[in-house]
Amino acid sequence: MKSTTAIIGGAAAAVVIAAGIYMIDIDQTQETRMPDVDVSVNGGQLPEFEAEVGSVSVEQEDVTVDVPDVEVTMEEKRLTVPTLEINPPSDDS
Repeated sequence: MKSTTAIIGGAAAAVVIAAGIYMIDIDQTQETRMPDVDVSVNGGQLPEFEAEVGSVSVEQEDVTVDVPDVEVTMEEKRLTVPTLEINPPSDDS
């Protein structure tokens, strides 16, 4: 039972890491310019970025699964299980 939980946890972590890599699209829209420094500071600018991020929605759907009863026989029960919908950012550039 512990190894099954570890496998499921590892798989969930891999999904979260993979989603994190593919769910963010950041494009630098302005370069950094350091200020001209003499006796006084003249301007300067920080870089600007546009970030498009995807969305994740957790939903539920009803499925039929086999669940053992006390006599260890299989019977069908109707359960509501979560579903995951991942929408990465669109590549409109």
